[in-house]
Amino acid sequence: MKMKLPVVFVLLGLFASAASSAPPPRLTRAESFLGIHFDFHAGADCTNVGAHTTPAMVGNIITLVRPDYLQIDCKGHPGFSSYPTKVGQPVPGFVGDPLRVWREVTAARGVALFMHYSGVYERQAIRRPGWAALNADGKPNDRATSLFGPYADQLLIPQLRELAGVYGVDGAWVDGECWAAAADYGAPALQAFRAATGLGEVPRKPGQPHWFEFLQFNREAFRNYLRHYVSEVKRTNPDFQLCSNWAFTDHMPEPVCAPVDFLSGDYSPDNSVNSARLAARYLARQGKPWDLMAWSFSRKTKEGRTQKSAVQLQREAALVLAQGGGFQAYFKQKRDGSIFDEQMPVMGKVAKFCRARQELCHHAQAVPQLGLLLSTADHYRRVNSLFGRDHSRINGILQALLESQWPVEVLGEHQLAGRLADYPLLIVPECDYLEPAFRDSLAAYARDGGRLLLLGPNTARLFASELGLQTQGNLQTNAALQLVHGGQTLALKGNVQFAHVPGAQTCGQLLAANALQVTGRPAATLVKFGRGQLAATHCNLGQAYLRDRPELLRRYLSDLVRALFPQPLVEVQGSPEVEVTLMRNRGKLLLNLINTAGPHQTQPILDDIPPVGPLTVSLRLDRKPAAVTLEPGARPLAFEFQDGRLRLTVPRVEIHDIIAVQPE
Repeated sequence: MKMKLPVVFVLLGLFASAASSAPPPRLTRAESFLGIHFDFHAGADCTNVGAHTTPAMVGNIITLVRPDYLQIDCKGHPGFSSYPTKVGQPVPGFVGDPLRVWREVTAARGVALFMHYSGVYERQAIRRPGWAALNADGKPNDRATSLFGPYADQLLIPQLRELAGVYGVDGAWVDGECWAAAADYGAPALQAFRAATGLGEVPRKPGQPHWFEFLQFNREAFRNYLRHYVSEVKRTNPDFQLCSNWAFTDHMPEPVCAPVDFLSGDYSPDNSVNSARLAARYLARQGKPWDLMAWSFSRKTKEGRTQKSAVQLQREAALVLAQGGGFQAYFKQKRDGSIFDEQMPVMGKVAKFCRARQELCHHAQAVPQLGLLLSTADHYRRVNSLFGRDHSRINGILQALLESQWPVEVLGEHQLAGRLADYPLLIVPECDYLEPAFRDSLAAYARDGGRLLLLGPNTARLFASELGLQTQGNLQTNAALQLVHGGQTLALKGNVQFAHVPGAQTCGQLLAANALQVTGRPAATLVKFGRGQLAATHCNLGQAYLRDRPELLRRYLSDLVRALFPQPLVEVQGSPEVEVTLMRNRGKLLLNLINTAGPHQTQPILDDIPPVGPLTVSLRLDRKPAAVTLEPGARPLAFEFQDGRLRLTVPRVEIHDIIAVQPE
């Protein structure tokens, strides 16, 4: 059938009009780089939710910040839903349907919309008979639902499907999950434990027989719960993107074993620099899209204020971006669900800072240098909760190394599998237990040319035969000691096992606090092993560094690392208050310099960060680069290249600069 030409033009115009009215595409979470999180944990006091949630309010957020996604409250820990749910427990009163407003505006602007939804931690749900986990005394847990009860099938899954199907939101960031889950002494849980293990007696506290097995059983119950609800929601709504807050992170340091779409967590609102340092490094090698969330406010006040400054949040963002991750920041909602508009300009400045670094940083991969073990096997044997987060041993070591400008990755056993030889130096920090097969693989790594640093007497004991270790006396816990190194003496407390290793090189000396003799016993011993080297310290260092941050202890650990690894790829000098991260992305070698100056560990709000510099930088390269620039801004850097070394000076680092090396 022939159409007249004007009719064809009319139809083409209609098709073009329909196409232009279609909403713009939205990024998936895997593609996303920058977001904002809002929540207010709605409760029984919320009687007019939606009264001030307007299209203009949502549109203003997007205009000021230009995020890839917004993440807003729909159900917090109290268990009340802040939208008019037909499935769960809504708040007492609504004005309209606020979730419709958020969805319509974000869809029209091409911005993804995710829900903040509280999972295991649910105070309304646990009021129902049989829905709460039971404590060892038989009383209901005051916040955790039972992983063996009906919560997932009768509330969680139906409500997530409601959000996906009725409202068309893009996904959910499920809060209060692994970190809130509790060991369950309810009848269904104990029956399942006895059936799975064949054990009759159930331990009630640490130290009793089979305590570890009981915790492991409950950990697997959480994994089963997570796999179940994610799979069920995806069966009916396959495009709905799900994350369980802190699952498969340093809170739950293990391989990803559930079909979540991305990993995420909200690091500590206080001492945020150190919290972000550890979490970002562990997430970077988990093989999933990931982001981390900063709290935009502190739980403490400074001159009546709790809102963090733009520069403070920019530095927190830099710590995440430098590891290749995405970033989001958490702002509160009011009790009617609206936001504090006056806070958005701060996030606008943070967003501009992040976007300037996106092209170089997002999805960058670390260049292996120092690998610091966060052992799953050791961690789960030490914590007396399901997914506790006592990382004081590793945190002290990590912070001391970073404050000596060493580029460090934090890695679990599964992340090192098949990759041990990639690392010039591996560090095992104060472990009491390693799985025998993994222990043997570390020994083989050293024998075949690797360098292995064992920190703490219990770690050294795990490799006694390889070290030729001869212990002297018993292990002393929390002993008062003196560390002698480089002509200086430091008083410290820690676990110590005096030891002798025949023919070993030594580094530093240990004396009892009240010792009169000048010569002590070796603080660390270094031995050749096959084609590689082993070194071990005979006292714990991590917790001692966290307590007082003594400069001598930091220098001692750095000198010990350098004795094993004398020629690192990068060396930065000029300030201990700069963090160094070596990455690759888009064909470039990227040296991140992050200014960590100021009292970020103790002060809730920092209005300014003193600059650091000048910094002298040395990079070992195979050949002279085509160009070296300081980013963002493509600022040319003068450099020298001789004998395989690039040398340059960075005059000043305000918050975060990146030296980008373009190969020939």
